[in-house]
Amino acid sequence: MKKGFKMPSSFTVLMIITALIALLTWIIPAGQFQADKDGHLIAGTYEAVKSNPQGIYDVFMAPIRAMLGTETVSKAIEVSFFIMMVGAFLGVVNETGALDAGIANVVKKYKGREKMLIPILMTLFALGGSTYGMGEETMAFYPLIVPVMMAVGFDNLVGVSIVLLGSQIGCLASTVNPFATGVASATAGVSLADGIIWRIISFIVITGLGIWFVYSYASKIQKDPTKSLTYANREADMDHFNVSKDEAAEAVELTKVQKKVLWVFALTFVLMIISLVPWADLGVPYFADFNTWLVGLPVIGQIVGTSTAALGTWYFPEVTMLFVLMAVIIGFVSRMGEERFLSAFMAGAADLLSVALVVAVARGIQVVMNDGHITATILHWGEEGLKGLSSQVFIILTYIFYLPMSFLIPSSSGLAGATMGIMAPLGEFAKVPAHLIITAYQSASGVLNLVTPTSGIVMGALALSRVDLGTWWKFVAKLIAAIVVATIIILVVATFF
Repeated sequence: MKKGFKMPSSFTVLMIITALIALLTWIIPAGQFQADKDGHLIAGTYEAVKSNPQGIYDVFMAPIRAMLGTETVSKAIEVSFFIMMVGAFLGVVNETGALDAGIANVVKKYKGREKMLIPILMTLFALGGSTYGMGEETMAFYPLIVPVMMAVGFDNLVGVSIVLLGSQIGCLASTVNPFATGVASATAGVSLADGIIWRIISFIVITGLGIWFVYSYASKIQKDPTKSLTYANREADMDHFNVSKDEAAEAVELTKVQKKVLWVFALTFVLMIISLVPWADLGVPYFADFNTWLVGLPVIGQIVGTSTAALGTWYFPEVTMLFVLMAVIIGFVSRMGEERFLSAFMAGAADLLSVALVVAVARGIQVVMNDGHITATILHWGEEGLKGLSSQVFIILTYIFYLPMSFLIPSSSGLAGATMGIMAPLGEFAKVPAHLIITAYQSASGVLNLVTPTSGIVMGALALSRVDLGTWWKFVAKLIAAIVVATIIILVVATFF
C-alpha cells in the first residue's frame, strides 16, 4: 500500500531551513547599518559590505554557535539547560506518583465541566505573555496540561493550544511585555504607556478569538473523538502521557506525602511566574526592597547568599536553579533516597533532551543570517519600500513587512532592537505614531511565532506534546487568518485617532 506524505521531524525541517538561508547568503547582497551607542540601528545609514556566503561547514556549525552564543545571537544553552532541568524536576515529581493522582482528582472534580478549564487557563497564560513575555518557560507546563486535557476527553492539540496559543497570543497582544513592547518602545524613544489602550483592545479581541477557537474544537471532539486531528495516534499518546482511558473512575485518595509534593509543585510555578515579572518596571518595588533587607541581615544574609537576585529580576539561570532546588526538596519531602532520586532526576532530564536541542537548532538559523550579513539588507529593502505612503497603507504594509521578518528573526526583542530604530522614524513621514509601529511589529511577530518552525518555543511545545508541525499548521490555519484580519482592522482604525 502506498504510504502518504509524513512531515519530517523538527530537526530535519530546521536544518533544511538553515541550509536554504545559507543559500540566500550567496544571492542576497551583504550590508550593514550603523548603530548608536546602545546598539540600535540608525535609519538611512545602510551600506553594502563584502559578501560572506555561508557554506556547508557554517550550516552544521550554526546550532553549535547558537548553543554557545555569538556577538549577535544570545546563547541557547540557558534555555536548553532550563528545559532539561524542568524534565528532571518532573521526573522526580512523577516518581512520587503525586502528579498522576493529582490529575485523576482534577478530572474527577471537573467531570461535566471540563471545558471551563479552557478559558480559565488560556486567560492566565495570555496574561503571562502580555505582561512579561511568557515564552520558553512555558515548556514546564506542557507535561502537566496535556495529560489533563487528554484525561478529561480532549486531545493533545487542546492541551498544547491552551499553553502555546494562550501565552503567544498574550505576547502578540503585549501590553507591558518588557522583551517586546519594552525593547521596542525604548528603541523608538517613546513611553511604554504610549498606545496601551490599543494594545489592551487588541489583547481582548485576539484572546477572545483564541479561546473561542480552542473551545469550539474541544466541544467538537468531545462529542466525537474521531474528529480529532491526532486521533490516529491517540492510544500511543495516552500511553506516553500515562493517561488511563477512564482516569476519573480510577481517581484515588492522595496520600499525605503526595499532597505535600503537590504543594511544593504548585509553589514552584508560582515562584517562577513571580520571579519573571519585571516588578520594578511596573512600579512595584517591594520584592527588590525585601531582597535588599534580606541579604543585608547579619549572618542570615550571608547564609542566604549576598548575590541573591530579587524576584522580578530573575531569568533562565535563576529559574533553572529554582527547579533543581525544588526537585531536591521534593526528594526530601517524599523520603525518596539518594539513588532513587538521582535515577528519577536523570531520567526526567533525558526525556526532554531532544526538546532542549531543538531550541539550539532553531536559533542556528539566525546565526547563519547574521554571519552572512543579509539581515540588514532585508531590513533596507523594507525601509525603501515603505517610504511616502498614506497612514493606512503604511501601517498595513508595515504589518506585512514584519511577517517575513518575524520568520527570519523569531526573537521578539532581537527583532525590535534590529528594526524599530528604522521603522519608527519612517512612520513619522506617513503620520503614523511610533506606538502603532510597535503594535504592528509585535502583532506580526506574535502571529508568526504561533506557527514558524524557526521558533524554539513552537518546535519545543510541539515536541513535548507529540504534535507534528503539519498537523499544527492545519489546526491553526483558520485562527491565524482571523487574527491577521482582526489585527489589520484594529491597526487601520487606530490611524484615524
